[in-house]
Amino acid sequence: MLHHVELYVSDLTKSLNAWDWLLTELGYTVYQQWDEGRSYRFGATYLVFVQTEADHLEPPYHRKKTGLNHLAFHASSLEQLERLRSELPQHGFTELYADRFPYAGGPNYIALYFEDPDRMKVELVATM
Repeated sequence: MLHHVELYVSDLTKSLNAWDWLLTELGYTVYQQWDEGRSYRFGATYLVFVQTEADHLEPPYHRKKTGLNHLAFHASSLEQLERLRSELPQHGFTELYADRFPYAGGPNYIALYFEDPDRMKVELVATM
């Protein structure tokens, strides 16, 4: 079972604007908070967001390089995906594959794909 994931971000304020909204919508609650970071918990698992130190901001993150490609979360329904989709831009997320929503993952796979302010890919999957 996954215990936690820690993500370093280029601009903590921008990232928390995005992730706080999304994770709260998905049922996470703030777990820990300090000047350089914040964590969110759901059950026994938590996600941590930490400000990257200035000396380590270059080169920037890219999901197609070696390392983490994306995070995928459960969504409750297609209706939840549609509601969250309409609110993505105002929280700093950019939708991916909009022309293929909700079947960008295939004909039997309902999902919403988007990127956070650091261009980390996020996937929300609804059970059919």
